[in-house]
Amino acid sequence: MRTVFSKIPYLMEKNIDLMLVTIVEQAGSSPRGNGSQMLVCPEGQLCGTIGGGSVEKTAEQYAIKLIAEKKSELHLYELRKGVNEDIGMECGGDVKVLFQYIDSSDARWLELARQITTRIADKQAGWLVLHLDGSMPSLENERPEGDGIFAMSLAIGERVLLCGGGHVAKALAPVLASVGFRIWVMDIREEFVTEERFPMAERRIVGDYSKLNDYIDISEDDYVVVMTNGHAHDFDVEEQVLRTETAYVGVIGSAKKTASVNERLRAAGIDEETISGVHTPIGLNIKAVTPEEIAISITAEMVLVRAERRDSGEESKACPMQ
Repeated sequence: MRTVFSKIPYLMEKNIDLMLVTIVEQAGSSPRGNGSQMLVCPEGQLCGTIGGGSVEKTAEQYAIKLIAEKKSELHLYELRKGVNEDIGMECGGDVKVLFQYIDSSDARWLELARQITTRIADKQAGWLVLHLDGSMPSLENERPEGDGIFAMSLAIGERVLLCGGGHVAKALAPVLASVGFRIWVMDIREEFVTEERFPMAERRIVGDYSKLNDYIDISEDDYVVVMTNGHAHDFDVEEQVLRTETAYVGVIGSAKKTASVNERLRAAGIDEETISGVHTPIGLNIKAVTPEEIAISITAEMVLVRAERRDSGEESKACPMQ
């Protein structure tokens, strides 16, 4: 989203009309899900993607046609053989695509693009609201309800709190940042939370794990990775985090360590269902050994959780492009 909207003002100032192409409805198997976007000019695709392959190429050509006609349109692509508009894909699903015409002389688009890029840069939440009739979109603070609209949250990135700044966290942080997570890191040891170790971190916190709430307000959208330097510290973090709603809690450590901490959590009044929801051993089982391999396994698991949350718990139905 940031790349798409950062280009709009520059191109509008050059008097170039554009087309914002967005998947607003997806059913069955398809290359990309709802909210996927690309920007098209009269010469073709500029940036972004709605999945590649035939659907993207067909949509690009259609966008060029609509730019010439100076019009917006909602269009359905059926990704299977034997349909009226066979585009050569057999994923088996459908995507409904909104083609939103951007008139380079319309100052409202210039202002909207600038507001969106500013909010994303400042990590301020918000919702881009697209109207399926092609009328001017809006930027809202809260997600609106109603028919005839498609609302997508600004891509400010999900926040991850790394509790522990050791060697695995050091390897993990840049991998998470590379796929759009925002990094906060905390440790009781000042030398483990330096800018040199975590240059990509939004915040670096030196503090007492037992007083986590003094440093950060954990929200239902946060991801927490627990990899402290001891059983007691793991318990301190988990005992606080598990008393609130989060998107993800993952804990590194052996089965023996996990059992010991879990027993203390039960004694502290944390219910069994909550404890069983913790991802431990952390990461997808790819037989990772080195910190770098473990970082990939953890990131993969968190990307999966994020995708499932974005899809409202439904399994991914992607039809990948070659």
